[in-house]
Amino acid sequence: MLSSPFVQRVKLALSFKGLSYEYVEENLQNKSHVLLSSNPVHKKVPVLIHNGKCICESMIIVQYLDEVFAGAGPSLLPADPYERAMARFWAAYIDDKLLSSWMMAFRGKNDEEKEEGRKLSAAVAENLEGALRDCAKGKPFFGGDNVGFVDIALGGFTAWVHAVEKIYGIKKFDAAKTPLLAAWVERFGALDAATAVLPDVDVLVEVGKRRQAESDAAAAAAAQGN
Repeated sequence: MLSSPFVQRVKLALSFKGLSYEYVEENLQNKSHVLLSSNPVHKKVPVLIHNGKCICESMIIVQYLDEVFAGAGPSLLPADPYERAMARFWAAYIDDKLLSSWMMAFRGKNDEEKEEGRKLSAAVAENLEGALRDCAKGKPFFGGDNVGFVDIALGGFTAWVHAVEKIYGIKKFDAAKTPLLAAWVERFGALDAATAVLPDVDVLVEVGKRRQAESDAAAAAAAQGN
């Protein structure tokens, strides 16, 4: 699905590894038999089908690609066990906290919930700023000189960072508060391997506006029902 940041992660990993693949778009309102049979537990995208075997969940797919195609492109996970554990920790943190805080901030049930979402979003950004400082050690990426596992995890959201700014006028990674992250977003998005696969921001803006309108309509209908 074009707008899915989780799908973008897999496309980014494939691009940085220099791997060719067939991309099959799914309509999640009318899920195909292929999707339902290849991911019967979650019934979500992305799914990677390799040699007839199905791998689900974006960061599990990224790890799989890094291991199976170890000789292709850069290694995404560090060789050092501690650094590898830290990369997995921060990727899991992004999964657990980033999108949920954004959704609460923009689509909370009331003003109080939205305000709580904004506070959580700010805290997540601050923690990721610290993670980038610690992991990069003055180098350009979470992975150091080269894009790594955490870069891919966060990279799937970079197009949405720009789309959110266009829709709401909000910088999710503000240079005044999180300068390292703000610079990282621009640096990562300018890489050839990223620009080759990341979706057009204006397309995401239209998707975001449509979803916001649907959310507002549902909230209004619920209010009238009460």
